Amino acid sequence: MDRDDFIALCNSKVKLVRTEFSFSQEKMALMLGISKKTLVEIEKGRSSLGWSGSVVLCAIFSSSEILNNTFTQNPVDVFRNIAFENSEPNYRQANTYRIWWQTILQNDEYLIEQNIVSQHYRLLTKDNKIVASSFNIEDLKKIMNK
Repeated sequence: MDRDDFIALCNSKVKLVRTEFSFSQEKMALMLGISKKTLVEIEKGRSSLGWSGSVVLCAIFSSSEILNNTFTQNPVDVFRNIAFENSEPNYRQANTYRIWWQTILQNDEYLIEQNIVSQHYRLLTKDNKIVASSFNIEDLKKIMNK
């Protein structure tokens, strides 16, 4: 999943999230920092939240069942993985939604898992801390084999 995929998914779910929380278009637009007219255009598929709007949607509504089911994990983790692609590792604790992850490689120090929906990879320490994440497994193998 890349930024464009993430944005497209957010665009397609914004109306469902608004309905899930029982918000009017006026209230939802205010929360997202956009005009009602823009929200209507997004809901009709004529406009887009863009990267910033998608991040705001997922940050504000991180408890949304719609978004969590769409991304199979907390949507904040998804946009962070995309934002930090090819960045230095941040060593945060991995989430516990293990059913969405399959182990690809492991050694005495590290474990590489792949998300079965988004297909991105994460490199974990044996104590379940995220060292790095990427859509390219070769990036993680380099870190793993240092």
